[in-house]
Amino acid sequence: MKKSMFRLKHCLYGLAFLLIFLPQVAFAQDDAAPVGFLGSIEAGVQSVVDVLNLIFYFKIGGENGMPFIVLWLVIGAIFFTFRLKFINVRAFKHAIDVVRGKYDSEEDEGDVSHFQALAAALSGTVGIGNIAGVAIAIRLGGPGAVFWMTMAGFLGMSSKFAECTLGQKYRVIKPDGTVGGGPMYYLSRGLSAMGLAPVGKALAVIFAVFCAIGSLGIGNMFQANQAFAAVSNVLPFLNSLSWLFGIVLALIVGLVILGGIERIGAVAGVLVPAMAVIYALACFWVMLVKLPEVPGAIGTIIVTAFNPEAVAGGAVGAIVIGFQRAAFSNEAGLGSAAIAHSAAKTDEPVREGIVALLEPFIDTMFICNLTAIVIVLTGVYADPTAADLNGAQLSAASFETVIGWFPYVIAVAGFLFALSTMISWSYYGQQSWAYLFGDSTVNVYKGIFLFCVFVGAVVNLGPILDFSDIMALAMSLPNLLGCFLMSGLLAKELNSYMARLQSGEMLPEPQVARETVLRR
Repeated sequence: MKKSMFRLKHCLYGLAFLLIFLPQVAFAQDDAAPVGFLGSIEAGVQSVVDVLNLIFYFKIGGENGMPFIVLWLVIGAIFFTFRLKFINVRAFKHAIDVVRGKYDSEEDEGDVSHFQALAAALSGTVGIGNIAGVAIAIRLGGPGAVFWMTMAGFLGMSSKFAECTLGQKYRVIKPDGTVGGGPMYYLSRGLSAMGLAPVGKALAVIFAVFCAIGSLGIGNMFQANQAFAAVSNVLPFLNSLSWLFGIVLALIVGLVILGGIERIGAVAGVLVPAMAVIYALACFWVMLVKLPEVPGAIGTIIVTAFNPEAVAGGAVGAIVIGFQRAAFSNEAGLGSAAIAHSAAKTDEPVREGIVALLEPFIDTMFICNLTAIVIVLTGVYADPTAADLNGAQLSAASFETVIGWFPYVIAVAGFLFALSTMISWSYYGQQSWAYLFGDSTVNVYKGIFLFCVFVGAVVNLGPILDFSDIMALAMSLPNLLGCFLMSGLLAKELNSYMARLQSGEMLPEPQVARETVLRR
């Protein structure tokens, strides 16, 4: 214990030193490329990133082909959709019933409810990418790319089911009553049960390393950077106060994550619906103003999905771009959501997997399509005067044609999206860190995570952020490989659950209570 406290104290001293030193470095780099020692570090990281890009983004099928890592995610989604007999369709209604609490029981082990687990996982996927990512897809692949994004979201529902079911099945209840779960556990425990212990343990460690690193980038520094950009856009005086914004944001995140998954689930349960409603209302307002044109906009998205002249690379190019943006948006196949869903209160692993399949539907098939319809409705994407706009700027410009004050909505939604993503990814990284180094060291990780919140708001991270983002996508390699190997077990568990559900053996909790009284 003393040794752990000694290490923690010195880590905190180091973080305090960096908090003092880093702002000076950051501001010094605003107008010039890093030189000397810092320049050497950046150049070294960039070299590693270049090699990783060659590996993970190697295009299968030529210049207009699909990057390897995206193809890997797509193959996983298609495989589980057919292997599990379209679970994304046949269990959809049941998923809604479970989220509504019809099957909740206080006696089940876990830390959060089905709804809170869904909200926590959704807060890690629903983010600024739902605003900017869709605009990028339309800019690069034309409106038809959105159709393929939707198809990818539909197929990704099956991947989410697979990984989150396994997350529940192989979770562990720790001595303090908290839950440890996610790919680290089902890769090691599940594959060990199949006689593949060395493979399982190796894949678990690889996943945990990728997740711990990736959580600091895609789920932290990038989000902090985008949150600052969104807020400073409507409050220009903050441009010179990025350090203050970073400190305040780190404090807000800290108040949530230091409370553990219960507080994360509680906050996400409020934050996710709030931010979704704010953004959806803005989208519906634009659609209401241009209601007669909505069918035409939807028709444009569908028709151009199959139009060979749509973009460079033709229809294939639109497919590639659509699937790629969907993979980055809903994270199906990465394994991240399995960490959140493993903490849900249930004694039925398949039930939580069924809840999880709602995530790609909400994230990609609903929210991303709202953004897309607005962009296509307004026609800004095809306006030559807006050719320089991309990402969130293109989305904002589209909304502004109808809602002049939309930058304020972007500021609020962008901040909430970023905040919710950070609190969920902090839990993913914390669980991975604990798996690697033990529960007694998680405060070290939390300190590093909060420091990176500050870093993301004040520093142009360049290749360091690129590296961590690649690590996040690389999580899918060990995760999906393990899921493939355990697909037979998944199918067996699913068949058993659905048979009991259809037979009436599995009653909602209020009905279970009434049945017990009647028997007496």
